[in-house]
Amino acid sequence: MFNFYETILNKPEYYKQLSVGESLITIYNCPLENRFADIWTNLHYILYVTEGKKVWNTSHGSYELKKGDCVFVRKGGCIVEQFFDTPFCLFVFFISDDFICETLQSKSIPIAKVIDQHFDPLFPIHTNQPLEAFFHSMSSYFSMNKNPDSSLLELKFRELILTIADDTNNKTILSYFCSLLHQPQSVTLQQIMEDNFCYNLSLEAFAKLCNRSLSAFKRDFQKTFDTSPGKWLLERRLQHAHHLLNHLNKTVSEAAFESGFENTSHFSRAFKLRYGKSPLSVKQILLS
Repeated sequence: MFNFYETILNKPEYYKQLSVGESLITIYNCPLENRFADIWTNLHYILYVTEGKKVWNTSHGSYELKKGDCVFVRKGGCIVEQFFDTPFCLFVFFISDDFICETLQSKSIPIAKVIDQHFDPLFPIHTNQPLEAFFHSMSSYFSMNKNPDSSLLELKFRELILTIADDTNNKTILSYFCSLLHQPQSVTLQQIMEDNFCYNLSLEAFAKLCNRSLSAFKRDFQKTFDTSPGKWLLERRLQHAHHLLNHLNKTVSEAAFESGFENTSHFSRAFKLRYGKSPLSVKQILLS
């Protein structure tokens, strides 16, 4: 999997971008090379599609995004499916937990605390007139010969968060923003692992997603799950693969890929060691 944020950040000559600290906005013209792209990022991002369509496949479902759609995508992994019949262009804003929280804490009317709930990896943003005006104003900066002052850019990033938070139609994202302000770190770690175990991410990537160093991540993980990250990931991925084979009629290669295994041979060895029979034999029993 490739880091969506770092890929854009490291190619300023290819992706026109404006940034303040970790926060970054770009007009992203996606190259049409492969049908599917495995991506992840340790920052949340907001997408506003200006042309074309794509499908964001997450651990909780698939979402088709087309012209005029605006969504909030939580940090983590996903598989993007692209289509070759039309170009695809979007605004993408990468924003950290800290920046969101700092901005929300400046609101004159605080966001009301909500009951804990589970959040999907992606949820829509209501596109109202102020939000459309914001995107229009940002597009003008990309046509300038020089970048705007960083203080102005920071205000624009805060304007985006506050505009979204000020719209009562954005109930889901408001609830999520509230959870960022109040949710214990242990709960956040658990949710990140449950949402992303099925992607082939390294322990270093999981540590980044949880805003921890690798050593702190391993220590906190042991406290939360009473086992090591490696053992937990293997068991969780095998359980998921077993479910895909038994209940969703996936092929062995599909089950391996959709459960986060690097290759089919590694998956088959681990599966047989865990369940006493190969994934292929499980498929044959189901088909007999």
